[in-house]
Amino acid sequence: MMTRGLLKRQLSQRTAFSLLIIATIIVIVPVLVIVLEIIANGASAISWDFLTHAPSQAGKAGGILPAIVGTFYLMLGTIVFALPLGVMAGIYLTEYAKDNWFTRSVNLAIVNLAGVPSIVYGLFGLGVFVLLFHFGMSLLSASLTLACQALAMTVTTSREAILSVPREYREGSLAIGATKWQTIRHLVLPQALPGIITGAVLAMSRAAGETAPILVVGAAFLLPGLPQSPFDQFMALPYHLYTVAAHVPGMPKSTIWGVALVLLVVVLSFNIIATIIRLKVRQRRLNA
Repeated sequence: MMTRGLLKRQLSQRTAFSLLIIATIIVIVPVLVIVLEIIANGASAISWDFLTHAPSQAGKAGGILPAIVGTFYLMLGTIVFALPLGVMAGIYLTEYAKDNWFTRSVNLAIVNLAGVPSIVYGLFGLGVFVLLFHFGMSLLSASLTLACQALAMTVTTSREAILSVPREYREGSLAIGATKWQTIRHLVLPQALPGIITGAVLAMSRAAGETAPILVVGAAFLLPGLPQSPFDQFMALPYHLYTVAAHVPGMPKSTIWGVALVLLVVVLSFNIIATIIRLKVRQRRLNA
């Protein structure tokens, strides 16, 4: 009986392990195929002129430098507005807020915000930042709009990172006379920093790939130069890719694939940088 039960458990474990491997392969293979397809078709379009010149002839000639710079500005603006608010909201909901109907309503609203279509955020940004606050069709309006969209993810990941810090750490800090805020600032936040960084990177990556929200709040297809202030219009890689692929007749396929490859590299670069930072912070925490 013991042997038969052991064999049954081993068979169940191997079956589950095999199913998990199959599911992982099903997820990874399409992603690799897409990435390799973009690299194979877009590599021929990448050149120094393509990366350092402004577009001309409706995007059929020239480069995509304004779109690259605009995308970086957009990602930076999004994280500047979204990260502090998201982290502070995560701290309040985790460390200070009581478990009552108001807190549960806020948590439910945050979860629901993550599922709102991106075009709805674009219309919200148009009505509030462009028309009500008179920021105009600008980089500032687009950054604030994407920050509103990124808040749900930033708050959720910050909460999870803070909750992952063991309760014993807080109790030990309070026991030696530290205040609650000192405990959060000097103990909880450093421990939760890798998870917070992960949330910030996910928010930036999503901002880099959004087209619908920025379409109505400031993104332009062709501009003669780079934005000189937050109140200027801007170019962005996702909107530029959408336009050259769908609205410019006779656009060379290599240019379309080249824009897609640059966008992919930008997003992956931020993820790699964030991974390195997260690993260094975690290693420093373990060595402390």
